Amino acid sequence: MICAVAHDYNSWRDRARILLHRNVSPDEVLWSSAPLLFEAEPADTLTQPIPLPRLFVITAETVARHRDPMRWHLLYRIAWRLLNENHDLMAIETDDDIRELAKMRKAVDHDIYQMRAFIRFRRVMTDGTERFVAWYEPDHDTLDANAKFFTDRFGGMRWTILGSQLSLSWDLHALHRGPGVPRSHAPAEDELEGVFRAYYSATYNPARLNICAMKAQLPVRRWKDLPEAQAIAGLVRQSRERVSAMVSAQSGGASTFIPRDAILPVLRKSVGACRACELCSLATQPVFGEGPPDARIVLVGEQPGEEEDYSGRPFVGPAGQILDLALQEAGLDREQCYLTNAVKAFRFEERGKRRIHQTPRGVHIATCRPWLEAEMSLIRPEMIVCLGSTAAQSVTGRSVVIREVRGQFFPHPWADAIAITYHPSAILRAPNESVQRQTKAALIDDLTAAKNRLAAAAALEV
Repeated sequence: MICAVAHDYNSWRDRARILLHRNVSPDEVLWSSAPLLFEAEPADTLTQPIPLPRLFVITAETVARHRDPMRWHLLYRIAWRLLNENHDLMAIETDDDIRELAKMRKAVDHDIYQMRAFIRFRRVMTDGTERFVAWYEPDHDTLDANAKFFTDRFGGMRWTILGSQLSLSWDLHALHRGPGVPRSHAPAEDELEGVFRAYYSATYNPARLNICAMKAQLPVRRWKDLPEAQAIAGLVRQSRERVSAMVSAQSGGASTFIPRDAILPVLRKSVGACRACELCSLATQPVFGEGPPDARIVLVGEQPGEEEDYSGRPFVGPAGQILDLALQEAGLDREQCYLTNAVKAFRFEERGKRRIHQTPRGVHIATCRPWLEAEMSLIRPEMIVCLGSTAAQSVTGRSVVIREVRGQFFPHPWADAIAITYHPSAILRAPNESVQRQTKAALIDDLTAAKNRLAAAAALEV
């Protein structure tokens, strides 16, 4: 029996290379995360790589972060089988080893995602210097896997993330690794805690309370690290009373016209009866969204134009033709996208026989938002791309300057991420050819980035 010690992916790889080069059977190797007192591990070295599939290598790098002590044996057994039994073993999803590998990879990926969602910083002042400190204990060895995410997201502030096994610290210039510390080293509550609780209470929707779903998305074991979680118990108790108050206060908003538990075809039919504002009665017809009900990406525009108003379909006019070309250049298939608008009816001003486009007012955006929310709750897209400031205001609830926010991805309750870019009509309205080219290039770049993010997410799910 050979004892091989591994504490991370690199150390496992180095030892596995030696054993695989010798063609040592998995049954002859005892893997451990700490040195044992018997059966010394191989002392020689081997720098020549072993020809393993790239998919296995990438997956192994992730699974090495799992805290199951059997992960090293599983990785070695699969590597040995890839070399000696079937080089295409990774494609056999029903194989017991491959299923266990996929299960571990999914657990690690989920742990990485949860850290991004559930970590909370506290403001600490030391010698006049502001620093933000958080405590977080991941389920697996994933603390440093999020280092780039936090340096990219919070690169303009000094922060420290403490954990029992490892600590990370950013000083505006470089990332530093430190030893783990007890939880008692984490700072006490600061003034931002009240802000978190107030924001959570203000945005909490009692009408959509689902205790089981909430615990699945917000595990109870994480509540102690989240200041807003302290308000959950009280909000749940008040839900029934708040729902009754909301129903009583409702006075003809768009929600009145939205059937409960309706599917997309029913919503599409129902929007024709909406009279929450004056736009539907003045337009030829409201224009509902169009596309696959399980679309991974949703494109949200401003409102229908004149041609859309007549045809009843979104993005079929001049701006729609520009969008089609941009989607094609970005490598996105329009037939795989769901296209809709923040405001469902054409707002215009009559000048003789002409109808001149008018930008929707804030009241129109707010009134029509329940229709958009209903669409998103059924589709549950991974990505929402807001085309223009009206769409961005409807989705985010605030005004934005496109040039300041484009090229970024933001979390949102309706999707894994949202992106904000120019509306294709901005290309048509460009004052000169140079601005037109720049705006078109920006739109294509942002659509391409959205496509690439979806592709990367799909690769992780494989």
